[in-house]
Amino acid sequence: MNFSDLEKAALQLNELYEQLEVKRWGRVWTTQELALGFVGDVGDLAKLVQAHTGVRTIADCHAKLGHELSDCLWSILVLANKCGIDLQAEFVRNTREISEYVSGELAK
Repeated sequence: MNFSDLEKAALQLNELYEQLEVKRWGRVWTTQELALGFVGDVGDLAKLVQAHTGVRTIADCHAKLGHELSDCLWSILVLANKCGIDLQAEFVRNTREISEYVSGELAK
C-alpha cells in the first residue's frame, strides 16, 4: 500500500465517521475536535510504548500498540487533509531538510 492508498483509506473511514457523528450528534466533528481526539490517542500511545519497554503493565500491549499507532496515523492523515496540507510533499521536504542539517552537524 502506498501513501495515496493510505490517505484514501483514511478519508473513506472519515466519511463513515462523519455519517455516524451526524446520526449521533447532529453534526460532524470540527477540526479542533479531531485534533483533541488525536491528542487522546497520543496519550494512549505513550502508555503503550511504556508497556512495550517494560515500565507499565498492559495486557496484549504489542497488538494494542499497533492499533494505536494506526489510529494516530489515521488522525494525522485526516487532519492534514482537513487543513489543506499535502502531507506527502511536506514529509519529503521536511525529512530532506532535517537530513541535510544532521549531516552538516555530523561533518563538523
